[in-house]
Amino acid sequence: MEINTHNAEILLSAANKSHYPQDELPEIALAGRSNVGKSSFINTMLNRKNLARTSGKPGKTQLLNFFNIDDKMRFVDVPGYGYARVSKKEREKWGRMIEEYLTTRENLRAVVSLVDLRHDPSADDVQMYEFLKYYEIPVIIVATKADKIPRGKWNKHESAIKKKLNFDPSDDFILFSSVSKAGMDQAWDAIFEKL
Repeated sequence: MEINTHNAEILLSAANKSHYPQDELPEIALAGRSNVGKSSFINTMLNRKNLARTSGKPGKTQLLNFFNIDDKMRFVDVPGYGYARVSKKEREKWGRMIEEYLTTRENLRAVVSLVDLRHDPSADDVQMYEFLKYYEIPVIIVATKADKIPRGKWNKHESAIKKKLNFDPSDDFILFSSVSKAGMDQAWDAIFEKL
């Protein structure tokens, strides 16, 4: 599949099903903790500086943000989880919104689940992975911020994450850096495979 990543724009933000785009375009959802670098991942993958707004304030994305990519596919940015300054009620609302999208959306082809390579996955990360496995939703694990760790220690960190997630070796695991663009080609390969 040939995609012109420069032809990308934010299409719309949705709170529930009735707002989702009504067509057949395949979608790849992006999930992860609030400060894991989802916006940076989107911007890097699409070769754009500020298409997805990166923010010093985690927890800014409160809706499902649909990005149209070359009229061939979409990224769907899911609200970051595990952000403490949001009320429990808000978090539950997000949880329902995310669950509704992930379990009912026919356009969904896979979820890119982002984790921070520097840290062990949080309980939320583990729960997200288990949720995706339970519903048999294809998942691509992307470990962000690889540039913050010496290359010689990548394997050690990767092993720790896989162990904590109880990682299924049939899933993709990609080390990624939005600074050096390491992992970008592998991430696109994994995404295209799912489309």
